[in-house]
Amino acid sequence: MKLTNPDHTRGILQALAAAALFGISTPLAKMLLGSMPPLLLAGLLYAGSGIGLSVWMLLRRLRGHAITEAALTRRDAPWLAGAVLFGGVLGPILLMLGLVYTAASTATLLLNLESVLTAVLAWVVFRENVDRRVFLGMLAIVAGAALLSWQRQSAHTMPWGALAVAGACLCWAIDNNLTRPVAGGDPVQIAAIKGGVAGAINITIALAIGYRFPHIGPLLATGVLGFFGYGLSLVLFVLALRNLGTARTGAYFSTAPFLGATLSLALFAEHAGPAFWLAGALMAIGVWLHVSERHEHEHAHEALAHNHRHHHDAHHQHTHDFPWDGEKPHTHPHVHEPVIHSHPHYPDLHHRHGH
Repeated sequence: MKLTNPDHTRGILQALAAAALFGISTPLAKMLLGSMPPLLLAGLLYAGSGIGLSVWMLLRRLRGHAITEAALTRRDAPWLAGAVLFGGVLGPILLMLGLVYTAASTATLLLNLESVLTAVLAWVVFRENVDRRVFLGMLAIVAGAALLSWQRQSAHTMPWGALAVAGACLCWAIDNNLTRPVAGGDPVQIAAIKGGVAGAINITIALAIGYRFPHIGPLLATGVLGFFGYGLSLVLFVLALRNLGTARTGAYFSTAPFLGATLSLALFAEHAGPAFWLAGALMAIGVWLHVSERHEHEHAHEALAHNHRHHHDAHHQHTHDFPWDGEKPHTHPHVHEPVIHSHPHYPDLHHRHGH
């Protein structure tokens, strides 16, 4: 039986939109480093994300909009706590430190390492399928990132800025894999919690060290940048995780650095030498190998009970004990019966089988 799933296309578009928002946020964040220290900037970016998304949820309730997303449960807490620690606290601090010592265009392209490290962790630790094409794409991205890391360093200088950015990528790779188990929950709630908690922790540390809030202009600009570049981007990323799995979502998200690097060259009048363009070409090849993958084979679905936003497709053919118009997406606990079929698919919420 051949099936098509429009959720896969939607997931690709969501991942690319998330990449665009995050990609342009990196060079813009570098512009704000002149008005505040890296630690405080990281905290304010996430605070802007958490506050903005919390207001969004509040307005959604006040307007009486029906909630079609599954709420988080107590079982999600350990996964979310780990994601906040690595992705919301350690990752942003390392990135802001890296931006101090690294050209914005170089730092932005180095963020491609996040997709590679995300895929490696998904493959090795969480046993998500990553085939030969995805692996070759990762090698191309690693080669480009390695070239960028050393292109502007002398023989006797360690690329501390590049290493800090790479450390941020590792933290976010861990974050991505820890977020996947809770991706069936409300993405706005997930992103609001991560942003609010991470922002509060980073700001508290910054104030304890002795830093002070910037003037109102940079403060508001940072909050707005955090809402779009971190908050809304994360909402879209979580939605993509549902439909594509961790490694593939990370691959599509790796287009972010190309957008950010282009903006960096325009904003900071940075010189892009041959090594920069060669690294960009290698990364482009890697991304193309990822996005052009087609994965199809006969596979078995075991019985599964869970709760997430869905519409009725080949994987959702259950009955309801409440009124439903037969069209609109809805949320409720439901059971999947065992089935064997073949169609193109990614490791989404319903395709986490072995190979």
